Order: sequence, then C-alpha cells, then structure tokens
Amino acid sequence: MTDADPPIHAPGPRRPEPGLHLVATPIGAARDITLRALDILAGADVLAAEDTRTLRHLMEIHGIALQGRPLVAYHDHNGETARPRILAALAEGKSVAYASEAGTPLVADPGMKLARAAIEAGHRVLAAPGPSAVLAALSVAGLPTDRFLFAGFPPAAAGARAAWLRELAEVPATLVIYESPKRISRLLGEMSDALGGSRESAVCRELTKRFEEVSRGTLAELAERFAGQESKGEIVVVVDRPGEAAANPADVETALRAALAAPGAHLKQVAAAVSERFGLPRRDVYQLALRLAERE
Repeated sequence: MTDADPPIHAPGPRRPEPGLHLVATPIGAARDITLRALDILAGADVLAAEDTRTLRHLMEIHGIALQGRPLVAYHDHNGETARPRILAALAEGKSVAYASEAGTPLVADPGMKLARAAIEAGHRVLAAPGPSAVLAALSVAGLPTDRFLFAGFPPAAAGARAAWLRELAEVPATLVIYESPKRISRLLGEMSDALGGSRESAVCRELTKRFEEVSRGTLAELAERFAGQESKGEIVVVVDRPGEAAANPADVETALRAALAAPGAHLKQVAAAVSERFGLPRRDVYQLALRLAERE
C-alpha cells in the first residue's frame, strides 16, 4: 500500500464520539481512504486492527501519529482475549476505531463478533464507509448490479464446496466470490460445470493496485484461460445471474386451456395470470388466449 507523497492529514475539529467506529481502509491505493476515516484514526482514544502493522503503515503514510494511544490487535486467533479489553474501553466512554486489514470491516473479516458484542453491551456502533473489494469488483465487471449476493470464500472441503456451488446455481442475482489465487483455476472449472459454462463472468485481480487486471468472458472461457495457472494477488470473481429459461409454447397453451375451462374464467384475467407465471408479455399471451377461445 503506497502512494507517492500524500499530504499530511489535518484532523477535523471534532473528536470521534464514544463508541465502536468501523473504519474502512484501502484495498490497494492508500489515497482511497476517506477524510472522515482519517479523522477517526487521528482522534480515537483506542485503535484496534486486524493487522496492526498494516494500520501503522497506513497512518504513517497520512502523517497520523499514534501518540501513545493503545493499539490492540484483534483477529480470528485472539478475539476471545482481545474483545474484553475493547469492550472495557467502550464501557469507560471511550471511542474505539477498528480497522480491517483492507476494505470494509465485517465483510469477510473477524470484526463481526466484536460488533455484535458491542451492540449487545449497549454501545454505539458506527460505520465510516469507504473501500470495498465487493463494490469495486461489481463496478468494473460490467455485469448487472441491481441485485447481487456476496458469497464469500468457497469451502475448502470437496463435499461442502459441491453443496455450496449447487446452492448458488439458481440464485437469481449476480454472484460475488472471493478466492485464493492458488485455487482460482479450480474454482472456475467447478463453477463452469455446476453453474453452466455460458454464464458471463469476470475475474478481478489486484483491484486498485498497480497491476489491476479484469478478465471477462463466460465461465467456460475463463476456466480455459486460467487452466493450470497460479495467479497472484487478491481475486474477486463476479458471475452473472442464471438466464431465464424460454417458456415452452406447448406448456403455455396447456396452461391457458386449463385456465379458460375453469368456471367464471375471464379472458383478460387468465392472460394476465399465465403471462406472469411464464414471464411472457401480457399482450402476446392475451392474443393467444383469444385465438384459443375462438376455436372452442
């Protein structure tokens, strides 16, 4: 995480209010951090981080001194012992800034238990939004963003991984997945088999960093392109939602005949119901229903 000579940050006039502040940090370019995040890091009574070395380096880049404040490591391996110390500081009315190693806290991050514990203890939990690999990947993938599912990292075990892929296959949303560069080739091949090779996708690597790269294509094309490769850097995979299956005309006609034969059936209501069921234009279904009614 480096940027050439960024300006020294001049903190705002207000100190962070008491509570747990979840601070989003850059996933690559150090200048991606927000001014509000820098204000919180400069003024919080206690600092906590998934990786204290990464946070120290970020603060040094932006000219923020630790000034004797506590810097607590909080990660997957020490949560049970570090959490009480952070909760004690909150109970004393202090402001605590928690930063993930990169990106938005609580997204594929150990901070969830800390945030839940703070909420259960009655402390304020506030977000300082900013960089997110999920949103960055969605921005550059060129796939629909109106509905998406962040699926996290795939399970490592083969059985759990296969079940996970089956579950995702029919999700009617764009999928966002994190994966290790060592396993990206395997994942693309498995997804091509489980989800269908024709699904449009993007492999986003090293987002916001110097060697950022976005590879786009179908799952089958990307599986072939990455076959046998061992990539480097952080990777986010984005996969389009499943395509809508074309309605079988015979099924539509059968449904219309059955609906029209029902007592008190009204042509417009029947056409509306069948068009919604099959995802077809209402006018086309109405015209078909009209022709069927005339034949009877």
